[in-house]
Amino acid sequence: MPDPDSFPETALDWHRAGRGAVLCTVVDTWGSAPRRAGSQLVVSGAGEIAGSVSGGCVEGAVILEALDALADGKPRLLTFGVSDGDAFAVGLACGGTIRVLVEPVGSALPDSVLAQLVAARAARRAVAYVTDLETGGPHLSDAHPERLRMDRTGVEPDGRSFVAVHNPPLRLVVVGAVHIAQALVPMARACGYDATVIDPRATFLTADRFPGAALLEEWPDDAATLRLDARSAVVLLTHDPKIDDPAIMAALRADVFYVGALGSKRTHAARVDRMTAQGFAPAQIARIHGPVGLDIGATNPAEIAVSIMAEMTQVLRRGAV
Repeated sequence: MPDPDSFPETALDWHRAGRGAVLCTVVDTWGSAPRRAGSQLVVSGAGEIAGSVSGGCVEGAVILEALDALADGKPRLLTFGVSDGDAFAVGLACGGTIRVLVEPVGSALPDSVLAQLVAARAARRAVAYVTDLETGGPHLSDAHPERLRMDRTGVEPDGRSFVAVHNPPLRLVVVGAVHIAQALVPMARACGYDATVIDPRATFLTADRFPGAALLEEWPDDAATLRLDARSAVVLLTHDPKIDDPAIMAALRADVFYVGALGSKRTHAARVDRMTAQGFAPAQIARIHGPVGLDIGATNPAEIAVSIMAEMTQVLRRGAV
């Protein structure tokens, strides 16, 4: 079974295997449509499917259109109104409307473009898939930084250009297997982050304390260990400069989108002095959120974790404030 978000990869595999493939993508929605823009369904020439564009309401019609598109090599832009009755049947509160772009691979969607997209995703490179809804001509672009930052797939104001954002998964690296980390990691995973907890202290770093998280019993001394990039957030929770400082330096050098460090204002001032002594510029050091988290009056580990998750989300979606 394909991975939950591997639909471009599945389409390319099916096409190269000679099974035929059509990639169907939700272009935009109105009302309480079942699936958001960017949701995808892949259909093979034998009618096999992976993914969903509607949660079941209109899948049958999309599959039939996809098979027709595979036969004639032409794309389709389909519009479906999901009635309240149909929505109720699949467990939705009310109906909505969706538009679905149907692109047969090899004709409307050149396999070379799809291969470039798959390669970019494998390299964790953020790209936008752009196509004209009237004339076709899909291509990849990095000229949509705001859409990429906001993970916002949709139709441009001109009504013709469709931009599908393909961002690498978000990643959270937590340094320090403490109580706050135990609350933060499941919150982050619920928000779509791949979570890794790093701590050289084996006593704290156990699967029982962090079920489902990747655990690294190492010193976080370089970016290679942390596997950091612009889709990564780093949260430092140990209060121990020997453990926290190497991770902070790696995070600043890797240009992650968020760096947060636990500690009082006095502790953070000392941290700033140490980073200055290491040669970091004031603008780089200013990217460290310390004390970590939004000031919501948090008093226990779970509330502190909420404040950290909220600040991470604010920086990701709105930029640093």
